[in-house]
Amino acid sequence: MPNVIKLRKGLDINLQGRAEEKKIQLKSNGKYALMPDDFEGVTPKVVVREGDKVKAGDALFLNKQYPEVRFASPVSGTVREVVRGERRKVLCIRVDADAQQEFVDFGKRDPGSLSGEQVINALLEAGLFGYICQLPYAVSTNPSVMPKAIFVSALRDKPLAADFQFEVKGQEQDFVTGLEALSRIAKTHLGLGIQPDLQAEIRQLGADHFADIHIFDGKCPAGNVGVQVNHIDPVNKGEVVWTIGDPTVVLFIGRLFNTGRVDLRRTVALCGSEVKSPAYVDMLVGEELSTLLSNSYDAKHPVRIINGNVLTGRPTTKDGFLGAHTSEITVIPEGSDADELLGWIMPRLSQFSVSRSYFSWLMGKKQYALDARIKGGERHMIMSGEYDRVLPMDIYGEYLIKAIIAGDIDRQEALGIYEVSPEDFALAEFVDSSKLELQRIVREGLNILRKENA
Repeated sequence: MPNVIKLRKGLDINLQGRAEEKKIQLKSNGKYALMPDDFEGVTPKVVVREGDKVKAGDALFLNKQYPEVRFASPVSGTVREVVRGERRKVLCIRVDADAQQEFVDFGKRDPGSLSGEQVINALLEAGLFGYICQLPYAVSTNPSVMPKAIFVSALRDKPLAADFQFEVKGQEQDFVTGLEALSRIAKTHLGLGIQPDLQAEIRQLGADHFADIHIFDGKCPAGNVGVQVNHIDPVNKGEVVWTIGDPTVVLFIGRLFNTGRVDLRRTVALCGSEVKSPAYVDMLVGEELSTLLSNSYDAKHPVRIINGNVLTGRPTTKDGFLGAHTSEITVIPEGSDADELLGWIMPRLSQFSVSRSYFSWLMGKKQYALDARIKGGERHMIMSGEYDRVLPMDIYGEYLIKAIIAGDIDRQEALGIYEVSPEDFALAEFVDSSKLELQRIVREGLNILRKENA
């Protein structure tokens, strides 16, 4: 029987615009771009030039720190442009796709007949290894340091999150093959939600032979892979675990071994209160969003387009590209044109409040159309216990944030910074009455520690 872990802390934000379980057909315009910023901790070195011909699976850039870690092109075509920003930072490598796609053939392989080292080499060769992250530091991992365990979360529970059970239909064998490949490297843990159908399908295909299955019963952020690590096998100083918080990466790995090709296709939810018909669509990593977003929402007032979910995603535009780990494209009101009578004083029924400042808490499981406003300015941090109520981890969140702001490395280590990633503080940032950018603070603290310990 799988291990059931019940979490009592957390917060589910019920938003309007959840994608219906139907797929819309999308005709690509042939424009793609791979963005190094999607892979945290990677310093890119571009290995192609403008005008080069590439196949799907050919490397576009590599990690300067670990040159064997390459990142594959999602399509075959012509390298259109290497886009750079300030101080020549690589923003993206753009590729115009061919009408007829060509793939690098890496050969079909049975992961059960391979050693862990051979699996790692296969992922490195195909440019997929960089999709695996690690704790501590929550960055793309080092292939030369073996983990004590690998953690995969197949539970998506952030607001309007795409349903992985819907995405994996018809691809269960690829998922299990991906788990088998990971299990050859180290002991693998799979975190699921309380979805009996998904549990039954995965176990029927023998996934429990390759991974220890854990069922997480609780509110968001139970699906965060860092939260799952904290409850299964916490990370201590000097230890490394590999993490896959995006279960589609396991599909990428499974397809590589089952077909011998790099197939970066994923099912994305087009969602949000501003979307006319929220639904799912199959897209490739790096695909331009203009085709998807054209005529999908009313442009009469300002909107915020988010590459990802409302808690951890990044603002983008119609001309943006699908992120490497993005499972949702969310469109919500910007709020810049909002004109509210008497502001927060009114006893509103359509505004969400954790502290019950509005009467909306009497409305039960009402769906809300929240906008992107912060609704307040940054102020002094108050030790109120707000973070602890939504952070289901055995750490003192407020004390850890204060230690990071103060730059006290010893205190950060004692308070468990090696166990956390920025996304673990996304809900705390949402409820924070001090309006601090907690995810940015945690990322800066992790970057400093990583540099100090290098």
